[in-house]
Amino acid sequence: MIRVLLADDEPLIRAGIAAILSSDPGITVVAQARDGNGAVALARRERPDVALLDIQMPGADGFTAVEAIRRACPSTAIAMLTTFGQDDYVARALDGGANGFLLKAAPPRELITGVRTVAEGGAFLSPKVTGRVVAGFRSRREFRAEAAEERLGALTPRERQVLALVGAGMSNAEVGRALHLAEDTVKTHVSAVLTRLGVRNRVQAALIAHDAGLTADG
Repeated sequence: MIRVLLADDEPLIRAGIAAILSSDPGITVVAQARDGNGAVALARRERPDVALLDIQMPGADGFTAVEAIRRACPSTAIAMLTTFGQDDYVARALDGGANGFLLKAAPPRELITGVRTVAEGGAFLSPKVTGRVVAGFRSRREFRAEAAEERLGALTPRERQVLALVGAGMSNAEVGRALHLAEDTVKTHVSAVLTRLGVRNRVQAALIAHDAGLTADG
């Protein structure tokens, strides 16, 4: 039997979700709270298998409750429950230690599946949330690639070659052998690359090379 703590500041929402979860014979709602502080207190008392927490609650919000429950009841899996699918909410919830992110408007079977998944030690994101996260990741990746390519515009063709090899993890000596250059010449090129890119070291330069898709083959 999966024991669930449910926290939401709206009584009708709590009642509806509790009814949905209780329709599964393997799930029981052992406690309900209307705010984050109450959720933490009940988690300490009941030690539920899963804490299902609304994000926006009076007093301590869901994010604060996640961290407190994680410290007090490390064996309790936590899933966030919200009407929002905002990327920053997802990131904060997962960074805070949540195992899942569910939307209140999700179909009943999805809520039940989410609770079962996190109770078994897995991670669960509502499909709509997953789509937003993937879209956000792609958008950020494209932005980073464009920004990196713009910065590479300050480099000469030879400096781009050197950066590509640095990005592949080569030492100055290895770069020199690959490009048939003296090692001192490579050091000069690397120094110029760091200056033009405005970075402090080879690692930061290599990250820009990877973001721009600049490979050793290039």
